[in-house]
Amino acid sequence: MKTKTVGLTLLLSIVATTLSFAADNPMMGTWKLNESKSKLDANGPKNNTVVYSAAGEKMKITVDGVDASGKAIHSEWSGTADGKDHPVTGSAGESTRSYTKVDERTLEFTSKKDGKVTTTGKVVISADGKTRTVTHSGTSDDGKKFSSTVVYDKK
Repeated sequence: MKTKTVGLTLLLSIVATTLSFAADNPMMGTWKLNESKSKLDANGPKNNTVVYSAAGEKMKITVDGVDASGKAIHSEWSGTADGKDHPVTGSAGESTRSYTKVDERTLEFTSKKDGKVTTTGKVVISADGKTRTVTHSGTSDDGKKFSSTVVYDKK
């Protein structure tokens, strides 16, 4: 009986922590590209939808959009904002991505392909939590340099 009580208490603590992480994190939610407010470089990707969700104690980021040639892209990343490389699935231009938490509303990130840095940037959530701005630069899959400022609205 005592083992069941301890187990149940532990499970409830994990669930509460996960829900608290998601509820308190301004990054969480679905973000839609606001193309009119963005400065997109033609050599870079155009991510139309980005979804941040809780995956246990980790954060999951799902991206849907198009690459510089107009080909549909879909990638997924799960990890923590610990500055360490975590695998990316579905992306031809990156094999890992790391995030570092600057403050409650700011993340810095680095994408790598086979250990080589391809993109660096910063994600900032507005004070009202309704806008997400990503500034990033790097090299596209075909070797072209890009630099963009991309604005998203929370849905």
